[in-house]
Parts: sequence; structure tokens; C-alpha cells
Amino acid sequence: MPPPSDIVKVAIEWPGAFPKLMEIDQKKPLSAIIKEVCEGWSLGNHENFALQNADSTNFYITEKNRNDIKNGSILRLTTSPSQMAGQLHERIQSSSMDAKLEALKDLANSSRDVTFAQEFINLDGISLLTQMVESGTERYQKLQKIMKPCFGDLLSFTLTAFVELMDHGIVSWDTFSVAFIKKIAGYVNKSAMDMAVLQRSLAILESMVLNSQDLYQKVAQEITIGQLIPHLQGTDQDIQTYTIAVINALFLKAPEDKRQFDESSVNILDCPLTEMAHILAQKQLRSIILSNVIRSPKPINDEMAHQLYVLQVLTFNLLEDRMMTKMDPQDQAQRDIIFELRRIAFDVECEPNNSGSIEKRKSMYTRDYKKLGFINHVNPAMDFTQIPPGMLALDNMLYFARHHQDAYIRIVLENSSREDKHECPFGRSSIELTKMLCEILKVGELPSENCHDFHPMFFTHDRSFEEFFCICIQLLNKTWKEMRATSEDFNKVMQVVREQIMRALTQKPNSLDQLKSRLQNLSYTEILKIRQSERMNQEDFQSRPILELREKIQPEIMELIKQQRLNRLCDGTCFRKISSRRRQDKFWYCRLSPNHKVLHYGDLEESPQGEVPHDSLQEKLPVADIKAVVTGKDCPHMKEKGSLKQNKEVQELAFSVLYESDEYLNFIAPDKHEYCVWTDGLNALLGKEMTSDFTKSDMDTLLSMEMKLRLLDLENIQIPEAPPPIPKEPSNYDFVYDCN
Repeated sequence: MPPPSDIVKVAIEWPGAFPKLMEIDQKKPLSAIIKEVCEGWSLGNHENFALQNADSTNFYITEKNRNDIKNGSILRLTTSPSQMAGQLHERIQSSSMDAKLEALKDLANSSRDVTFAQEFINLDGISLLTQMVESGTERYQKLQKIMKPCFGDLLSFTLTAFVELMDHGIVSWDTFSVAFIKKIAGYVNKSAMDMAVLQRSLAILESMVLNSQDLYQKVAQEITIGQLIPHLQGTDQDIQTYTIAVINALFLKAPEDKRQFDESSVNILDCPLTEMAHILAQKQLRSIILSNVIRSPKPINDEMAHQLYVLQVLTFNLLEDRMMTKMDPQDQAQRDIIFELRRIAFDVECEPNNSGSIEKRKSMYTRDYKKLGFINHVNPAMDFTQIPPGMLALDNMLYFARHHQDAYIRIVLENSSREDKHECPFGRSSIELTKMLCEILKVGELPSENCHDFHPMFFTHDRSFEEFFCICIQLLNKTWKEMRATSEDFNKVMQVVREQIMRALTQKPNSLDQLKSRLQNLSYTEILKIRQSERMNQEDFQSRPILELREKIQPEIMELIKQQRLNRLCDGTCFRKISSRRRQDKFWYCRLSPNHKVLHYGDLEESPQGEVPHDSLQEKLPVADIKAVVTGKDCPHMKEKGSLKQNKEVQELAFSVLYESDEYLNFIAPDKHEYCVWTDGLNALLGKEMTSDFTKSDMDTLLSMEMKLRLLDLENIQIPEAPPPIPKEPSNYDFVYDCN
């Protein structure tokens, strides 16, 4: 007879004694269980003791998380969180340097546990740490020369404990003084600083900026570009990542009116980060990131790729203001840009106001504006009243005309000499192309939490978006000629150009020149070949016998997909524990047992490089106990975390397993592929339908392949819609041979 579900068999350790095997009744109060354990070892004052997991986490067992204890777990009897917090609070104030250092090291490790963190914070521990950073360490300044390693470790453990405590979200970031901010900024600004201290200082500054608008102002006044650049020029990729993260945070939180910068200002190295936005386009910072990070011999890890992607998105978002600004037809300065486009294209000398009649000049302007490809020939300013792309399209056209003058003149004159129906309208094309590029690069959208899709080529030029436009407008004109398009084919041409650009971007060209060569190879003829090949691979036979065969094969294919999903669950996946501090991530691993009966899972210190064995995963969840699988915003961890609540990207990767009475195992998949694999696999275990996009894609691919293999012998044979008629019965059966 199986044991009651409320009874859990565990081993409990106590220093200097043999581990004790005992059964824990989950219905009994935790204090009663601790008392029973203490009495077994003849320990008094049981209220001063607590149980904690005897693994790398050392997290305390509480009434809230006690249901996570599984059969076979190893626990440890230890000092209660309140006692431990009090002892560490006292020890870190020791006058002995060695004792202080050891206490801070223990505090940094213990602070990862929210139960301990709450007790330590209740003792005003955060204030004690900030005071130590602000003034307490001053007493040791004179000892730095002879005790530099010790001093670095002391400060490092202090800042680590501070970061871990703040990460629980118990204390508001708005409570910190200017003196503390100045101290942290000072560690970042020093040229020779311990790497661990620098890393944590950058992490603290980033969290301050992201969590408080008031602190953003204070931090921005303390840090300049010149002070951050040396950290980008170093060889430590973690420091480079944290540095770019600080730049991104300040950039993201900068008020709209601070996101512009006067080019005639003082040296950009001394410019405060409140005026970050325009500086990011400046050559110095961009070239340093390009040469020291992107083109570094070290491979770029996921976190660095994410920060570069965020920087790319935020830089392109500077274009949003122009993209959403309509042209004012009455604004003479804006109208002068259109006059400039006309002048460059046709090399028209500026005529005096009295030369020719007004009607004659208007007629000439109308003719030239038609050649330039504007929709409104009389008043082309009206073409730029659509948002998006608004004034951004006109900016791109002017940049192309000035910086690629020969190509601009060639395109305009080439099309003005064609028949009206075959000309590629430069004005209309530029407006639609700018709108398309904004959609492709998602200008105006906030960066995604889990995306790493940055393009190195956008870091190779100070005006990368404008240069990207110049390459694409020439591609559009080339594709127009290859398609022999007319004005009625405008939308078809734009669709082909979008496909050419998207296919080229997926190859991640390292430079704009490489992008040109990739686009050169993606001619209209090549696009047609690719489309034809894809069409053949995805061919859908519609005759009734073929459809019947598909229906017959489909269950076999679905069973094959199901087995693949379950095999993937048996291999297991490493999941990230999302926190407000991205780069100090914690991981956990989950996998299905080979007999498909149990989910094994457990915490990891870092992402594993190979397979994680079952015996290292201490937690278990029987598949029979799983009640349901929920996804997206219905997951408990999406409802609890306010910061994640608004993040659509994270919600799309979230799923939870419901078991027992309202208990959940919460997941956030590393990517969409793993999300589909796990939700499909879990649904398959529960006997439910697999409905992910990944399953549909696999079904289409495998079904198409199987159909083609089965129909291979029928090539060039026409399959009739209906079976042939049954012939009439013969007049006699004399032809039948009777063996008897």
C-alpha cells in the first residue's frame, strides 16, 4: 500500500552527527517538526533552529515552500533565519578585518535566500551596508597599499550582499542617498579597480536607473562617456556587458527632451549621460564598441548579444520622432528640402524671382516633381503627411541625394526617360521603402527581453539607417527593371524587395558592403527560383485519393512527433530564473525520466555544457500528479511579477504545470522552440492534443515528405478523382479452375 501523500521521507543532517532518516507529516506545523528533530539530538531552544535544503542553494524551509519537499530530499538542521541574521549583523561590524571579511562572505551567500533576506532587512541591514560603503570603509583606506587584496574582497562581498538583498524587491531603490550613489559611481570611474567591485558597481547603477526615475537623474550626473569607455576597451567581456547595460539603461530612461544633443557642444567625453541619445550615433563610442566588442576575437555570448541588440533598438528608436512627424506644407525650411532634391537631380540654377511668369515656373516645377516620382506633382509636401514614415522619408531622400549623388541622379534621370507606365517613381518608392525599413527594424518598439538579434553591420557606420536606405533604394530600382514592372505592379515590387532584404538580413552580414553583395546575389530571378523550390517542397495535393491518403498517414506522423517531443523532454532543458538583474542569472534544469513517469528537476549554479544526470536533480514530480498545463498570462509567475506582467515576450515563453492542490511548477522557456517542445510534450503526457506552431510545421514537413515517398512510383501518372467503375459480372464462370 503506497504511503499517504502528506508523508514525505527525508534525511536530516546535523554537524557532528549521523544523518537522521525520518518521515515528515506535511499536515503538522513546521515548528512541531523542528522541535521533534531537536529533541532527537537533545537540543534545547528549538525556536532558534530551522530546516534548510542541504544543496548548493541552502534555502530555508518555510510554511510557504514546505510543499516543495520531495521524497528522498536531504535537509539540514541549522540556525533560524532570525538568529542567523542577528549574528551576521553583529559580525560584519567586527573590528577584526578577518572576522569582518568572513562575515561578509557568509552574508553574500545567505542573502540569496528571501527568508534570510527579509530577516536581515528587518534589522535595518541595508542601511548598515550602505553606511559601510559610504563611510565605514574609509577607515581602511590607509591600509589599501599593504592590504589591497583584502580590501577588494571586503568591498566586493559588501556589494554582492547588497545586490542580492535588493534583488528580492523588498526595499525600494528610491531610499538611497546621493553620497551612496557618488561612492558607487566613484568605483566605476576609477581606472584601477578590482574587477568584482567594478562588476557589482555597474550592476547597482543599472538597477538604480531602471527602478527609479529620481535615481536616474542622480546617476546620470555622476557618470560620463569618457569614464565608461575604458571599460569597453578592456578584455573582460562581463565588464563590457555590464558597461553597455548601464548605457542602455540610462538611454532607455532618458526623458524625451534629453534625447537630443547639440553637435556643436563640448567634447563628448565630458558629456553627461542625460544627453546620451545623440552621442550614441557619434563615431567614437560606436567605433570602440565595433573594434573592442563586436570584432573581438572572443565569441559574443548571449548576454552581450542581448545588450548589443538593445543598443541597436534604442539607437534606431531615435528615428521615431521624425517617423511620426508630418510635414507642414507651410514650413518654408521643409519645402526647401524638396527644392534641394529638385536642384541636385536636374542641376537647375536658382532663377531670380522675376524670371518668367509664375504660371511658367509652376508648370516647370510640376514637370520636375513628376520626374522625381512624387504622387502630388503640384505640392509634393502633401506626400509626407502620412505617418509613418513622415519626415523620416524626406530625410533619407536628402541624405541619398547629397551623399550618393551620382546614384541619385542616375535613378531619377533613368526613370524620367522611360515611358510613364514603366518608370519607377523615386519619391513614392522612397516613402514606402522608409516605412518598410521601419517595420523590419521595428522602429519605436521597446526591446524584447529575450532577443539577441543584433546586426553587426549597423555598428559599422555613423548613419547606418540612412546608408541602409541608400542600398535598398538602389536595390528597389534594380528589381523594378528586372521585373519590367509598371505602375500597377508597385505593390508586387515592394513585396519582392521586402523578401530580398529579409533574406539578406538573416545571413547577418558583417558590413554594409557585405549586405550589398548578398543583395546582388538575391536578384528577382533568384527569388523566383527560391519561391518555386519552396512551393514544390510545400506542394499540397488536392485530389480526393491524395487527401484520403493524407488522412490515413496523419495519425502515424502525429505519433512520430509525439515520440520526438517525449525524447526531447527526456534529454532535458536548462531554464533561466528571470530576475530584475539579468546578468547574475540563476538556472534550473528539468527532464523527464526514460519511463515517462517522473519529472526530475533541480537548481544549477550555471548553464550546463552537457547532459545533466538524473541523480543530480534532487526534486521529483510524478507525471500522474500533474493536473493541467497553463500558458502565458494565466501562469502564476506572470501574475505575481509586475515587471514581467507587461513584457509580452516573456509571457509568450511562460508555462506552468499544476499539480496537487493549487501547486505550480513554473517555467520560462529559453526560446520559442523549447516552449513548443515542452508544452507539446507535457500535453502529450496528459493525453491532450499538441497544438503548437512547431507541431504544425513538423506535421506539414513530415507529411509532405511521406506523401512524396509513397507517390514516387506514380510520377507522371494522373490519379483519377474517382475510382474506376466495377466491371459487369461475366456471363459464366467456366474460366475458374477448381482445384478439387
